[in-house]
Amino acid sequence: MRRGTLDDLAAFAAVARTRSFTRAAAELRLSPSALSHAMRGLEERLGVRLLARTTRSVAATPAGERLLRSLEPALAEVGRGLDALADWRGEPSGTLRLTTFSSAARGVLDPALPRFLLDHPSIAVEVVVDDRLTDIVAAGFDAGIRFGESVERDMVAVRVGPDMRTVVVGTPAYFERHPRPETPADLEGHNCVNYRLIGGGGLLPWEFARDGQEVRVRPGGQLTVNDATLAAAAIRAGAGLGYALEGDVAAEVAAGQLVQVLDGWCPPFQGYHLYHLSRQTTPALRALIDALRWRGAAPARERPSRPRDADGPASRPEA
Repeated sequence: MRRGTLDDLAAFAAVARTRSFTRAAAELRLSPSALSHAMRGLEERLGVRLLARTTRSVAATPAGERLLRSLEPALAEVGRGLDALADWRGEPSGTLRLTTFSSAARGVLDPALPRFLLDHPSIAVEVVVDDRLTDIVAAGFDAGIRFGESVERDMVAVRVGPDMRTVVVGTPAYFERHPRPETPADLEGHNCVNYRLIGGGGLLPWEFARDGQEVRVRPGGQLTVNDATLAAAAIRAGAGLGYALEGDVAAEVAAGQLVQVLDGWCPPFQGYHLYHLSRQTTPALRALIDALRWRGAAPARERPSRPRDADGPASRPEA
């Protein structure tokens, strides 16, 4: 095999899988022009057209599809062999770049990351906290942490937290002035604190389900924010009802400072998951996954699948 052909074959597999020179170039840490030049050179050496290009898209030709079917298991085997060398190199090392959002950073990384750093002094970790959903390939991240329902299907997802619920809460003083809602439709007459999604600009829907019925509500209210801390302050001051992660308000509900309503309409959903591309499972990333992996009880039955919003904290609020 000609020198460099294996690299070009791996690059072809990335282009065919992502159907994009831009995404594949970001994954391979090359420029799109360099990647395109390498693909033309590979096609010339093999004497066959592997990729069909247009101004808007790229896809494998029938010959390329056939080659890809042979390449993928071979490249996966090569990757496993390279990963196995970590057993001979000793301690995992390198830099990991993670993207997540605020509540996941608090719930998953706050309790586990300091211990991980102490146990692995040769691994450096960079964490970018951003409530918008991020394309980890295009942005150059090794992994992300999001709610399980927002992870794309082509990613490897590892559960790093229990099932969760979103609940509706208000202060006792608020309910002295307003009746408690019995159904999601009753929220129409309440003053609700809304969260505006940063990327798309729309309001985060309040999502409910019971007896197979799913309801999405965008209630009205005086206050709309894109900051969870400001929303929580308004809710706790009695200025309106809030839609919050149950764990964030559990202590105040138990203490009677907040009252939880519509409980029967708030089923569990998939909690935090770490996700990554399968071929990027480096020894350092495997060590982090092992440190964060959820080892609690089996998850509760999850609500039926449904459409997700494009942006925001995986269609879930914080408080």
